[in-house]
This record gives sequence, C-alpha cells and structure tokens, in this order.
Amino acid sequence: MTVDANIIIEYVTGERSTIALLTSHRQRHVPLLLPTVVEAEVLSYPRLTTMERTTLERFLEENFVSISFDRSIARLAAAIRASQKIKLPDAAIAATALYTKTALLTRNVRDFKHIAGLRLASLEL
Repeated sequence: MTVDANIIIEYVTGERSTIALLTSHRQRHVPLLLPTVVEAEVLSYPRLTTMERTTLERFLEENFVSISFDRSIARLAAAIRASQKIKLPDAAIAATALYTKTALLTRNVRDFKHIAGLRLASLEL
C-alpha cells in the first residue's frame, strides 16, 4: 500500500482510525510504501523542532519502505499530469502507487479519483 502525506500527518497527530489502520497493516506485514515526495512534504513542515524532525525521520525509516522518485516513476507522473489537472507532488504519489501496483491510502480522494488504473484504499479496517 502506498501512503499519502495526509495519512502520515494524521498518524503522528493521533488520529485513532489512522493509527489503528496502519498498526493493523504493520501487524499483518503489509508493506507500507512511502514515496520520497511524501517524505519531503511531511518533513518540510516549518514548525518542527529538531527533536520532532529527528523523531519523525526515525518513525518513517522504521515503518515505511521508501520508494524513490526515479526516471520510471517520473515518466508516469508526467503522463498523469499531461492528462489530468493535478499538482506534481500528487502526480508523483499516484505514479508511485501505479508503478508499484499498490493501492493509494489517502484522505484526498478528490485529486486522485480520475487517474486511470489507480486504486484508492479505504481507511476502514
């Protein structure tokens, strides 16, 4: 499952349903994929203290498989942007899910629902 930035933010801010879902997936050894653009989005919050940033970096490293924005994913993202009105970070996230053949777990369904072949995951357990 590919994870969007809003899911990471909900988890670290204590959203119970998000915590329960991700915990359940980890216990069942479901790989949680983290596009590098999501990591950049989450870590770019300007009000993070040094300690919070370090803790968040460790959390991401220990709980998610990092998926780099490489040439193949970049080309998928470009094709998505050419056919949809979508921001580059969202296109990169969608392209990562498509490339890895995983569902995208997001609260931002509106921006992703028209992307051909993209499966969106529910937050329900």
